[in-house]
Amino acid sequence: MTVEELKKRVVRQIDKNRDTIIGIAQDIMVHPELGYKEFRTSKVVKQAFQDLGLMNIRENLAITGVSGSISSDQKTPNICVIGELDALVCPGHPYADPVTGAAHACGHEGQIASMIGCAIGLIESGAMEFLSGTVTFLGAPAEEYVEIEYREKLRREGKIKFLGGKQELLANKFFHNIDMAMMVHMAALGPRTKVVLSGTSNGFIGKLVKYKGKESHAGGAPHLGVNALNAALLGLIGIHMQRETFRDEDNIRVHPIITKGGDLVNIVPSDVRIETYVRGKSVEAIIDANKKVNRALLAGADAIGAQVEITDLPGYLPRLMCEPLDKVFQKNAVSLVGSHAVAAGIHGAGSSDIGDLTYVMPAIHPSCGGARGIAHSEEFIVNDPETAYVLPSKLLALTVVDLLWDNAFVGNRIIEEYRPVFSKDEYLHVWQKILEG
Repeated sequence: MTVEELKKRVVRQIDKNRDTIIGIAQDIMVHPELGYKEFRTSKVVKQAFQDLGLMNIRENLAITGVSGSISSDQKTPNICVIGELDALVCPGHPYADPVTGAAHACGHEGQIASMIGCAIGLIESGAMEFLSGTVTFLGAPAEEYVEIEYREKLRREGKIKFLGGKQELLANKFFHNIDMAMMVHMAALGPRTKVVLSGTSNGFIGKLVKYKGKESHAGGAPHLGVNALNAALLGLIGIHMQRETFRDEDNIRVHPIITKGGDLVNIVPSDVRIETYVRGKSVEAIIDANKKVNRALLAGADAIGAQVEITDLPGYLPRLMCEPLDKVFQKNAVSLVGSHAVAAGIHGAGSSDIGDLTYVMPAIHPSCGGARGIAHSEEFIVNDPETAYVLPSKLLALTVVDLLWDNAFVGNRIIEEYRPVFSKDEYLHVWQKILEG
């Protein structure tokens, strides 16, 4: 058996199970759930793991996460293949939950399908007989950093330490026996492009802002009140006035929303709340921009005579590249779709909690096409299930084969040459230092 013969066997099994893989994605798509609430989705993944005969199945990881593994006689290295369980809020999406507004306008149903598809290919082909190491399959919760107030409540209650799922799993030491990680995101790519390699992306600090004023009759005695909404608006204007000081090369993004603007229209608003991120390309740029944002928010309160409570929360670290791992993935992408359909990644201003993993282990986050429309909008729809669900299943599985073939020669070399920014044990203290500025 050569490595190429094994790869062909893996691809045949994924093609044979094409309908199953697409069916899993479509089932999850019409049952979207928000982060740390993905109880049904977690059960679907657990059942798929059980049906495939995965070992060491664990559930309730970071509330809703689920994992399972396959191994050869040699247990290391351990490669984690990740799919994200959660949706986001997009009430206008055609497959949105009518009650919660949750929708897979982010393509995470494709991640779960391709993660399970990868497992199908490796297991049904008997690939582990020829490989050396462990593959851990992880359904990870809460990648979309939404419902910040709800998650902060979970944090205050001691149920989580971090608002992002992979961060929470890092804090809970799930990743302590993992040597590298990879996943594939769905994207709406150009008409000729099917795969985009990892690239980099912004990190951010999350923020909860609460302005406290004084209630009064809005028509009869507004002079006796302190308008917290006016204070908030001045704070937001102050942020806008700072934008010319953000350097283009730092890719700063600040995008607040008012989640509560008052209680009743005839009462001077006394309780106004804002959620926002402060994003940037580097930790240093994020810290600098965050200081300016906080200064503006405080100024809004001072101008009106209100009070403001600013809670800075751990967001996500900027995503770093792992070029050696990228190249293994790229080789397989070119073999399946041709070099003309594979593009190099660039820096993206969005964020993902896999960024935190890239600081402690080799990790990649490439994208496959198969969707149309703008991500995180009601227009984001899968129009090519083969590219969205089946292709990434193959790419993940073939990359695993390359990494674990020949006594995991390639995988071990990548791990040995990788230089973490900090250790997994140091991770808990990193965000504390960032938030302290």
